[in-house]
Amino acid sequence: MGYSVGQVARFAGITVRTLHHYDEIGLLRPSERTAAGYRRYSEPDLDRLQQVLFYRELGFSLEEIAVILDEPGSDPVTHLRRQHELLRRRIGRLEAMAAAVQHAMEARKMGISLTPEERFEMFGDFDPAQFAEEAEERWGGTDAFEQTRRRTARYTRDDWRAITAEAGEVLQAFAAAFAEGAPADGERAMDAAERHRAHITRWFYDCTYEIHKGLGETYVADQRFAVNYERVAEGLSRWIRDAIHANAARHA
Repeated sequence: MGYSVGQVARFAGITVRTLHHYDEIGLLRPSERTAAGYRRYSEPDLDRLQQVLFYRELGFSLEEIAVILDEPGSDPVTHLRRQHELLRRRIGRLEAMAAAVQHAMEARKMGISLTPEERFEMFGDFDPAQFAEEAEERWGGTDAFEQTRRRTARYTRDDWRAITAEAGEVLQAFAAAFAEGAPADGERAMDAAERHRAHITRWFYDCTYEIHKGLGETYVADQRFAVNYERVAEGLSRWIRDAIHANAARHA
């Protein structure tokens, strides 16, 4: 007998009025009607409704959705693949926005005179300073955050440009070694990890090997930060974490 309009509305979390509207515009017409003329929805109807709601969530208009769903040769799997790709792109944009907000918060905490927009532009995707407070709380027992605050408060725009350039060189060293298949516990990877630790120490706070290991774990565990490396190469964040741990063991 299929499902009633009320049942489908409850399943989908929408109103009966919305289903009536979809029927009226031809976007989702129920496959069956009772003898009394009541709408009854079949399983394929529910599949189509799911596609409609997915596309609505992605920002498509009802007119656009109708065209997409009625494309010749289209099927639910094709639509799910398309929606999955669109959602991945949206997630990427949201992660970038989250990183921008994080940078703005850290700029305010550390009293940096640059505007949030300027600071985000300066740092790009690589900002070791944003880990200082968490590193202090979880691994350090040091004055890392206060050190960072004091140092960065007096940095000029040229200083930030130098920091960004140096950080970019470190990231390129990591990425090149990873791309060429260098092992994370090899000399090349450990040397890059040591450059990374020295960069943080030079510009932000005294980054001990224990704190550095904690940062490496953060790069893997926290998606806010892992994405900065995964955008360069899939698996790079975990490789960098392993290189940092190997370097710390080398200097133990």
